[in-house]
Amino acid sequence: MEVFLIKLLQFMLAISLLVLLHEGGHFFFSKLFGVRVEKFYLFFDPWFHLFEWKPKNSDTAYGVGWLPLGGYCKIAGMIDESFDTEQMAQPVQPWEFRSKPAWQRLLIMIGGVLVNFLLALFIYAMVLFAWGDQYMGAKDLKMGYKFNEQAKEIGFQDHDIIVGYDGKDIQKFDVDLYRHVADASTVKVLRQGKEVTLNMPGDLSLLEMLQSDPAFARPFVPAELDSVMPGTPADKAGLHKGDRIVSINGKSVDSWNEFTHQIGVLSDQMTVAKTHNDSVKLRTVQIAYTHEPYDVAATKPLDAASIDTLQIVLTPELLLGVGQTSIYSYYEPTKVSYGFFESLPAGISYGWNVLRGYVGDLKYVATAEGAKSLGGFGAIGSLFPAQWDWHQFWLMTAFLSIILAFMNILPIPALDGGHVLFLLYEIITRRKPSENFMIRAEYIGFGILILLMVVANLNDILRWLGYM
Repeated sequence: MEVFLIKLLQFMLAISLLVLLHEGGHFFFSKLFGVRVEKFYLFFDPWFHLFEWKPKNSDTAYGVGWLPLGGYCKIAGMIDESFDTEQMAQPVQPWEFRSKPAWQRLLIMIGGVLVNFLLALFIYAMVLFAWGDQYMGAKDLKMGYKFNEQAKEIGFQDHDIIVGYDGKDIQKFDVDLYRHVADASTVKVLRQGKEVTLNMPGDLSLLEMLQSDPAFARPFVPAELDSVMPGTPADKAGLHKGDRIVSINGKSVDSWNEFTHQIGVLSDQMTVAKTHNDSVKLRTVQIAYTHEPYDVAATKPLDAASIDTLQIVLTPELLLGVGQTSIYSYYEPTKVSYGFFESLPAGISYGWNVLRGYVGDLKYVATAEGAKSLGGFGAIGSLFPAQWDWHQFWLMTAFLSIILAFMNILPIPALDGGHVLFLLYEIITRRKPSENFMIRAEYIGFGILILLMVVANLNDILRWLGYM
């Protein structure tokens, strides 16, 4: 429960900040051009609100709604989600949105997106200034990667180190590495100290690469125990920190990737267990382990005398009760510090790269697997850390700010991008779309948004219930 509340608080704080500043962008340009803002709200307020305050001699009522799905800035004389057709039926007033030149209305509409995008770049810059950057160099992964069968059919081999694609070098190990591999014509790897070039199909799906079990490629991490939790099956069986698992039920295990895969196989088998005895039988596994550390350069198999075997009954959740080592257990990451003025261009570059990657990944949304990967508020909230971490909080807030900016500029009626599209049409053709057309488009766009929201949050529920 505590973890849930921490994630929820971080999510609510980030969304509240982003919504306020997004609507503040519309508010700023409206006031700049003399357009009245009738309501400025955090969250929506159908039927009632939690708080409202209207300063003396002010045209704007400020408030907080009860439905935390966003916020709004009700601009006088504008067709928006309020569907205030009564106001639109009145004569045009000089303080209304519809009375202003198209270029001013355009700036008012892009104000929210502009603020969100600039905010993301600023946050990234300040994160780099405060914490610097930390990453694992691609060539630092001396044990290379563990590849699945699809990757091996292409030509990859376990322990290959991915260092380049299409004649370009790869500097960091991050999600961009997988993007490059997915789209590349050729990939360069280091294999036993020698460079090898692999021809790629060029049409790999990034989504399938990351979601397949086992995954297309993961950094090779030996199945060495980082810790053993007291009272768990591993502790009762006598396993200790530093032990290395070499097989489960006779199936070779050389890495945590393979260990996770074998546990996944057991999980699939558990679905057909009908009785308690069936469950216990499946959960009773033979684990072979050794005290010898992993040696990637070893050419001979382990001496049988150094291997011990235990019979262990896993928990009903198929947990062994051990902490796993990670790539940080074997390698030191590269750390880069930035001065204030250095952080500004670095933050812009960082944010632009995030946006480019996000936009590029949207092509998968049109696929069946991509639609299933859509997530709602639950999925977004789960991305925040289980403990309050300001570094991760600000990175997530900047990422959400970029998403909010990009999604809002899409040319869908009811979004800022839909209004921008119609304004550009007006500027180019010098013909203004009719108010009836705008109202109908707003209804259609609003319906599309509701449908997408339902699908995304339904996916969250199905994942929580275990159906996805």
